[in-house]
Amino acid sequence: MWRVLILLCAAPAWADSVVATRSIPAGTVISAEDVTLVAMDIPDALTALKDAVGQIAPSGLNAGRVVLADHVQPQLRIQRNAIVALTLRSGGLEIHTEGRAMTEGGIGDVIDIMNLSSRTRISGRINSDGTVLVTAGMSSE
Repeated sequence: MWRVLILLCAAPAWADSVVATRSIPAGTVISAEDVTLVAMDIPDALTALKDAVGQIAPSGLNAGRVVLADHVQPQLRIQRNAIVALTLRSGGLEIHTEGRAMTEGGIGDVIDIMNLSSRTRISGRINSDGTVLVTAGMSSE
C-alpha cells in the first residue's frame, strides 16, 4: 500500500507598504502626492494610502522612508479651550448647546467638554464638521 504525503509550504505573502515619495516636513498634512505604495511586506508599515493621506507627520519623513503607524497622527479638529457646538442625544431627545473643549482631538476622538450652561463635564465624539456628539452614557462624571 502506497501513501502519498503532501506538504504545503507557506509562501511569503506580499503586501503593499506606504512609502514617502518626497521629504515631508514635520507638521505637514500628507497629500496623495507625498506617498506611494510599494510591493513589500514591511512590519508595522501602513498598507493603504488612505491611512496616510490627510494625516499629519508629527516629525519629518525623508523621501523613500517607509511610513509606519507611529509616523502619522490625525489632524486636530478641536483645540483645547475651544468653544464647540454640542449635540446631546438621549433616546428621541436632542439638545443643541455650546461647550468648552477640555482636551484636544481629531475626527472620531472622544474628548472631555464642559457644558457652558450647566458647567457639567461630559465626554463626546468629534464629528467631521467639528461639532461634538454626546450620547447617553458618555458622561465623564
